[in-house]
Amino acid sequence: MLPLALDLTGRDVLVLGMGRLGAHKARQLLETGARVHVISDQLLVEVPEGVVSTQVRRYRRGDLAGYFLVVSATADATVNDEIVAEAQEGHILLNVVDDPARCSFYFTSVYRDGDVIVAVSTSGASPSLAQWVRRRIQELLPSGLGDVARTLRDERAALHAAGESTERDWSVRVAQLTKEL
Repeated sequence: MLPLALDLTGRDVLVLGMGRLGAHKARQLLETGARVHVISDQLLVEVPEGVVSTQVRRYRRGDLAGYFLVVSATADATVNDEIVAEAQEGHILLNVVDDPARCSFYFTSVYRDGDVIVAVSTSGASPSLAQWVRRRIQELLPSGLGDVARTLRDERAALHAAGESTERDWSVRVAQLTKEL
């Protein structure tokens, strides 16, 4: 596994299935700025506010075309077989909820403080364990790290604007800014 942070801002993503888990995944994707679309044969829960489009119908081959990332929360193994095949053929990132062996990516348990993001994964083995670890990390970290990140971004931008390199050891500056947190 290679942990990455994906910028989904403005990217079209698809959630298949709108039960409790589909709605949860849709909300997570909306928080990233993704353009979330939903296809579901039935709406078992309210569609989260901000979803771009909702189609109440069964999945059909070809539905994944044009999407950067897809989440399948259908709970239907036969439909998931078709979705997995289409995603693999189209080289589309796919998460099949509660089926880690068929996922090309996993959701992480996330702690955010501004631009500081700490993500914990168990590679799909146990979302509950990932949440437990994330809560422990959150308890240890001081609040205000987002402000520190903003300050450092501004300082780095000023150096770039002055034509200077930012290739340096920033640990002393980080220590200064975090000392008071």
